[in-house]
Amino acid sequence: MSDTVAMNESDPPCRIDVWLWRARFVKTRGMAARLVEAGAVRLIRDGRTSRIDKSSREIRVGDELTFVVAERLVSLRILGTGERRGPAMEARALYELVEPTV
Repeated sequence: MSDTVAMNESDPPCRIDVWLWRARFVKTRGMAARLVEAGAVRLIRDGRTSRIDKSSREIRVGDELTFVVAERLVSLRILGTGERRGPAMEARALYELVEPTV
């Protein structure tokens, strides 16, 4: 994690579809909702793995997500929930990539 990006545990929880959109993994919230509702996103929280299947499910700082987007497996840790869909540099500050555990 870089010095300019600190994990902000005071960030409020965020809907998974909104977060995927803000972090720029999908172009629209509708695409994020379809990805989630297809059961393609796994959440690791407190050492437990579960499948997220509702786009309204909230994620928070420290959670880990694993999903496939554009035929690429992505595993990441959430560092922030963000306030908007900003530029790529801002979006990249919302997560750090990790090695897949599944």
